[in-house]
Amino acid sequence: MIPLRFPPRRGARGFSLIEVLCALLIFAVGVLGLLKLQAVSVQQASGARYRAIAAAQAASLIGSLWTTDRSAATLQAQFGSAAGGPGYTSWRASVEASGLPNVAGKAPTVSFTTVPGGGSATASSLATVTIFWKAAGDGDYRNHVVLAQVK
Repeated sequence: MIPLRFPPRRGARGFSLIEVLCALLIFAVGVLGLLKLQAVSVQQASGARYRAIAAAQAASLIGSLWTTDRSAATLQAQFGSAAGGPGYTSWRASVEASGLPNVAGKAPTVSFTTVPGGGSATASSLATVTIFWKAAGDGDYRNHVVLAQVK
């Protein structure tokens, strides 16, 4: 018996090629989406690392504030960034050596505000610690601000 051969229809020629090309296009878009997701994930992980370093450095300074004479004048003279006291300069050196990118480009700031005590309570100082850094690809400096009331 002779097999019958049906000639392909003219409109159906190349249809399988179009199906394969569409499947490859959909696959390529999916792979590009996964690559973008991976890049954003790496960027977010490094940002979290920098925030953790900044938080640890700020906590280190606040710990130093608690171990010294906590009068407003002493805190400002020892740790205020405007005064540039010995406590501030040694802490700033540790911040610059901490691994934060471009931290030396914008110095960290430490300022103190006196908070009056109510009634018979003594006044306290509100310390504001701000650490700046700029990672590769960032347009502007990022910062981490910590407030601590020292009494």
